[in-house]
Amino acid sequence: MSLATHSPPAILNLADLLDSLGGIPLERIRMQPPPGTATEDDVVAVYAKEKRLCELVDGVLVEKPMGFDESRLAIELGYLLVEFLRQHDLGTVAGEAGMMRLISGLVRIPDVSFVRWEHLPEKYGPIPPIAPDLAIEVLSESNTPKEMERKLREYFESGTQLVWYFDLKARTVTVYTSPDQFTVLDESQTLDGGDVLPGLVLSLRELFERATRRRGSSS
Repeated sequence: MSLATHSPPAILNLADLLDSLGGIPLERIRMQPPPGTATEDDVVAVYAKEKRLCELVDGVLVEKPMGFDESRLAIELGYLLVEFLRQHDLGTVAGEAGMMRLISGLVRIPDVSFVRWEHLPEKYGPIPPIAPDLAIEVLSESNTPKEMERKLREYFESGTQLVWYFDLKARTVTVYTSPDQFTVLDESQTLDGGDVLPGLVLSLRELFERATRRRGSSS
């Protein structure tokens, strides 16, 4: 599969670097290997040695944040997608360690992703050269709007058809069918799979309640 090459913007100083990455907190930027020199091998090595997930952006390892409740929501979503696909064999689901090479030099890790069977290569290594048909991101406190805007553009430019951004604090999900076309749903509404996962309907209230339930609360 032939991939386009990612050409990072010119980085002259730390301010340029932070701006290109979306103004993320400094603690998420790995200094080893030095920014600008990281490769996919470094992404795999850091996870193997430290169990830390890092995306590869402009030759920089950027740690991917994931809080406990955010992970709970991602697991709930993954479970529901897997159950749906048992009845509708359209493709496969990956979780929050599912690394993907969107284009050469750019590795992203959706919290949950769906890939149609026809888009999954027969052979691939730890970072397959694919874009998800559906990318799901559960926003964390250290995610900045600019970071998520950049990631959104990269998904769609790489072939993604549908993106869901979940906000646990606001209990909303923003559904993107393109970088400029979106709908914001609250917990009183249902979420459907559109043309990507036809027939899938999820109760947002149930999703958010299960992801934030505490000990002693009713089911």
